[in-house]
Formats: sequence, C-alpha cells, structure tokens
Amino acid sequence: MTDFNQLPPLGSGLGFRLPFTEQVLAAHAEVDFLEITADHFLEADVRRDRLLERLREKFTLIPHGLNLSLGSAEGLNTGYLAQLRTLVERVDPPWWSEHISFTQAGGVEIGHLSPVPFNRQGLDALCENVRIARETIARPLILENITYTMQLPWNKIDEGEFLAELLERSDCGLLLDVTNLYTNSENHEYDASHFLDQLPADRVVQLHYVGGEHLDGQLIDNHSQDTPEPVWELMREVFRRFPVKGAILERDGNFPEFNSLLAEVSRCREVAAEMGRWT
Repeated sequence: MTDFNQLPPLGSGLGFRLPFTEQVLAAHAEVDFLEITADHFLEADVRRDRLLERLREKFTLIPHGLNLSLGSAEGLNTGYLAQLRTLVERVDPPWWSEHISFTQAGGVEIGHLSPVPFNRQGLDALCENVRIARETIARPLILENITYTMQLPWNKIDEGEFLAELLERSDCGLLLDVTNLYTNSENHEYDASHFLDQLPADRVVQLHYVGGEHLDGQLIDNHSQDTPEPVWELMREVFRRFPVKGAILERDGNFPEFNSLLAEVSRCREVAAEMGRWT
C-alpha cells in the first residue's frame, strides 16, 4: 500500500501554459512547482523537447494526463499509456495524475472528459484499468474528480462513496479539483462538506482551483475566470481537513496579466499556511 503521507510537500503551483513560458521561467522563485499537460509533451519536436528541459531545470514537474480513458469498459488507451510512461520516467515526478473519466468508446475518441457511471460495473472497470496503469508506471497515481452536467439514471452509488472505495481498492491518491466540487455542488444542489466527509483523509494529495462562468442557469467549469470567494472558502476547509501536498491554479483561457496569476498562487500559499500546511 502506498503511504501518501510520505510524499513530499510541493506547495503552491501553476498549471503550465505556453503563452506564459518566459514569465513562468522568470518567476521560478514565486511558483513552487508546475503541472504540465502530458499531451503537450508526448510527441515532442525539438523545440518542445528543449522547452521541457528548461522547465525541468527550474521546477518539479507533475505530468497530468487527459486521454488515458481510465473509465473505459473496453480497456484503457494502451498506446497513450506507453507514451505517458516515457514522459513520467523522464521528468521523475513524485506522482502523476489522470481523470476519473473516459475519453474513448467503441474505438472512437470522444473529444472530452465523460463521467464514469457511479455503479459497481463502473467501479470495477476503473479499478482494473488503474491496476494496469499503476503496474506500467512506477510512480504514485492520483485521480481527479470531474464535473458532469446531469445526474445519470445508471448512477447507483453516491459520488463521495464511489471515490472513497475507488481510492481504497486502487491504492491511488486524489487530485481534488475544488472548483469541480463546488461546480457540481451548485449545479446538483448537494452539500460539498458532506462530500468531503466521505473522503479518506490520507488520500487527498493535490488540489486544482480556478474560476468558471454561469451559462443558461448552470455553472460551467471553463477555467476562464479568477477563483471566486466560495471556492477559496471551500479550499480553506479542504486544507483544514486534509494534509494536502500541493495545489495548482489551472487557468486555461481569458488570461489576465501574469502578475494576477502569481497573486492567486501566493494567496493559495497563504491560505494553506493559515491551516498549518507547508509551513
């Protein structure tokens, strides 16, 4: 069994995005670590390969996968898994991450993260695919909760209970996307604190946070806005409850001035310190 308490605290970091390459490299003293989107470096040309080396010189890098399709009943994306293994071995991270989702079905790439069914069949498929991934990549794996637009009729297990059993059976940690949790709790009208009650305390390894937008009465997690105050408050509760090792600001659009991103990274560090983390 993995002892997630032994993983190193990384602190307050940033999801690396190409438009801010030079600013990120210059701000290495203000950003504790970077999360890299694995897909951007799996088939790297010479320029991207050199960029990866520049980032490695300054930061601890955490690869974050998008298309492993851990929730696929037909099995995971083995070609993608092989590429991930090469990348993970190269950057030598303390852990790596993927989503609790599927991105392919019937041999077709769906093009987005689709929610797994919260039932026994979905749990069994996930655990088997995670077993294969963990046997292939010899680093701790942490799994990210995603958003979903509707409650599906084949869901038979509460999401928090589903995640708790998944983490226990698969020996994985949790990448708790606090914005996703807040978004789902708002859209589906449930208590985020009750969700947190169901999680095993020693498995919450890393966080994501950012802001989204309201559209047609739904809160959309499009990573395009500053982190709203309700998400900061929920993060405060998460830091109080769980020995989180690191948190990543995951901004993907409508980019502000880079100093605004650094201010959020700094605020996250301060909130964690208030709750006794990374001090």
